Amino acid sequence: MPGNTKGALRNTAILLLISGLFGCDPHEPMGTALPDQNLDGPSTSSDDVNGLSALATPLQQDVALVSLGKKLFEDPRLSGDNTVSCATCHVVAAGGDDGRPVSIGVGGASGTHNAPTVLNSGLNFRQFWDGRAKDLDEQVEGPIHNPLEMNTKWQDIIPKLQSDADMVAAFKASHLSITQANVIKAIVAYENALVTLDSPFDRYLKGDESAISNEAKKGLDLFVRLGCVSCHQGQNVGGNMYQRFGVFKNYYEDEGRVSEIALGRYNVTGNPDDKYVFKVPSLRNVTQTAPYFHDGSVASLEGAINIMATYQLGRSLEEADVTSIIAFLETLTGDLDESLK
Repeated sequence: MPGNTKGALRNTAILLLISGLFGCDPHEPMGTALPDQNLDGPSTSSDDVNGLSALATPLQQDVALVSLGKKLFEDPRLSGDNTVSCATCHVVAAGGDDGRPVSIGVGGASGTHNAPTVLNSGLNFRQFWDGRAKDLDEQVEGPIHNPLEMNTKWQDIIPKLQSDADMVAAFKASHLSITQANVIKAIVAYENALVTLDSPFDRYLKGDESAISNEAKKGLDLFVRLGCVSCHQGQNVGGNMYQRFGVFKNYYEDEGRVSEIALGRYNVTGNPDDKYVFKVPSLRNVTQTAPYFHDGSVASLEGAINIMATYQLGRSLEEADVTSIIAFLETLTGDLDESLK
């Protein structure tokens, strides 16, 4: 068989594997992308290339409500000991995560998972690494009640906020009273506003050929040809499907450290087919969100790319190819309005 034909068949096999041969559950099939959320409409076809598309401006929201959400996001009174806020683990001005392998909660407790970025999180089809929350509204509840994170309950949070005249006034500015539902509503409004627009790659997609370097264009070509785009796709370059970590080889057995959190979706569904299955993370702003993976076990982007190539694509990459892919990933970094930081 000629080399080029064999290579084409290999690439086709890789794409088929990654695109859905390993099923999840019947309602949320692994390898099946869901539509992007919270947008004012799909990008035009001219802004799309090989399954990747430019970020769209989020739906226009009440400025007062977003401002209130920011206050609450940064308020440590949402934790049991008044020391941990949402912003403790999700530093909006620095990539939307906390730069730790796992986050530190109340009383210095160590969490179990790496904090995913909150930036562009409203575009994810599910929340948390294991997808246990269907949307941001459900996600807010998780850290509030988790004993390793904020370790509190709404019955304690609401009176603390109601005793603060400034907070009462901020709620009134949005014609709201201080209730659990309204706290969640405001926080979610703020999180949905955290869309990092105008990245070099988005400008490139919209026709500015000079927005990214030739090295980045080479990296984009590799990203597509190798099959990375089969899972990291759409506006968020990920975040819209589940996938098994270890398509070609069992990563955890090779590493000799199978743990409960490594079981991913299985911990939610109890379905053996969901072992080692996770929500595919977004690669937007990925150069700012080290360390990588659900357990924060990989410190460098280079290391993460090589692991993905080996275990997801069945390939070994040349150093020059990794460098080019990183150059492309660097173009995915956008920015926020200063009022949101």
